[in-house]
Amino acid sequence: MLDTNLIEQLKTHLAKITRPVELHASTDDSPKSAELLELLGEIADLSDDISVVEADDDDRRPSFAIVRAGTDVSVRFAGIPMGHEFTSLVLALLQVGGHPSTLSDEVIEQVQALDGDYEFETYMSLSCQNCPDVVQALNLMSILNPRIRHTSIDGALFQDEVDARKIMAVPTVYLNGELFDSGRMSLEQIVNRLDSGAAEREAARIAEKDLFDVLVVGGGPAGAAAAVYASRKGINTGIVAERFGGQVLDTMAIENFISVPYTEGPKLASALEAHVNDYDVDVMNLQRATRLVPATELGGPVAVELASGATVTARTVVLSPGARWRSMGVPGEEEYRNKGVTYCPHCDGPLFKGKSVAVIGGGNSGVEAAIDLAGVVSHVTLVEFLDELRADEVLQRKLRSLPNVDIIVSARTTEVTGNGEEVTGLVYEDRTTGDTHSLDLQGVFVQIGLLPNTEWLEGAIELSDRGEIVVDDRGKTSLPGVFAAGDATTVPYKQIVIAMGQGATAALSAFDHLIRSSAPAEQAAAVA
Repeated sequence: MLDTNLIEQLKTHLAKITRPVELHASTDDSPKSAELLELLGEIADLSDDISVVEADDDDRRPSFAIVRAGTDVSVRFAGIPMGHEFTSLVLALLQVGGHPSTLSDEVIEQVQALDGDYEFETYMSLSCQNCPDVVQALNLMSILNPRIRHTSIDGALFQDEVDARKIMAVPTVYLNGELFDSGRMSLEQIVNRLDSGAAEREAARIAEKDLFDVLVVGGGPAGAAAAVYASRKGINTGIVAERFGGQVLDTMAIENFISVPYTEGPKLASALEAHVNDYDVDVMNLQRATRLVPATELGGPVAVELASGATVTARTVVLSPGARWRSMGVPGEEEYRNKGVTYCPHCDGPLFKGKSVAVIGGGNSGVEAAIDLAGVVSHVTLVEFLDELRADEVLQRKLRSLPNVDIIVSARTTEVTGNGEEVTGLVYEDRTTGDTHSLDLQGVFVQIGLLPNTEWLEGAIELSDRGEIVVDDRGKTSLPGVFAAGDATTVPYKQIVIAMGQGATAALSAFDHLIRSSAPAEQAAAVA
């Protein structure tokens, strides 16, 4: 199953194993079980420290556990972890095999101190770029704490379970048989959910921090670039991020990042975080900004209040809060979110295999989603508000060539319908005739653009009528000492490469502001 290049890379990684590892397989006579045994055999052939055991100790088949020989340390995969989950498999082999993680000692101690018995199950899909973060976090937690158990389950392979639990979005995590959460989660977020005092301790720690020269709000491409450029100037730099990586974490393929022909969002986000960590930047992750307090209001530095209750102060601030998926704002959308209404075709598409779905939006994102889904689901209906699609012509030609796709234009979605547990249909109005029509379907994929994350800035700073932060060509906002960059600003063309350039510009402008605003005080002090 593994090609030559992958085998050589894997052999290099497996050389880091220091403890014997057993692969406990539970299989049957199915072709998928044969595939799994082939994969496990190829892995075992690459290391003398790995062996395969026909354990048949799990009702889910095919499945296997990676077990540290002679101990209770293990993680379990139900399915064949290829695709995006292959990295999860490799990390699990290494970590069960004794290779240390890169977690800080503080977080390791926090995981090990968790009191209670936790049985986690994560439903994922092999095409989901968000799932590995959750799978790897829970795997590592189960390795660090023997009272934590984790099984990751390929939803496409165990469709009966997905249907029984009415799972329509991945990753979806169950804890001790009850729904825990769905969507991307970091290890720190999960631990903080289980450790009730963690948020308060972190807020107290943040509140004690000294005044920053530059405080960056937002951990996407713009925020990362701003933090790097500010820190390189040798000034005290901090960054507050609700989730490091921002919208990039939800991006599948990136093919227009100059000098990098192809990458994926989570990989780029990881690289951004690593680059920031190379510098003396105080990173405050998992912190949501709730209010900007101008310097004039305080009679001193600018302040940013956080949802945790802490307040961070700085001489200058670079705002890069980014954007989020735009919702339709129609009845039924919120009620059936993750119950058939979803925003990530790559992540959730495999859960709708053989079903009928709609894609809302005729731009590039919508058409690309419809093309991808057409290869998985039974039928796709693309619904566009305007009287023509807005996607690139090459994408439109591909879409129109697919036999299981219908295109409806001049259509205003008015309602998502369901039976109380899951989506059953969509209602739209023909904008030409005013007639109302209904579609019978099981999924709605919303692809209608982005909204800036700027609600918390209303009243404190000038925003455009679209909620974007108004900036000039240097990233200056309406408040002295406050700059902005990225998708939340009025700069056109919301692209990663443009956001990075804006972040650099805003940081350099903040540095220039610091120099110019401190010069009179320094001169007066010299005269005195």
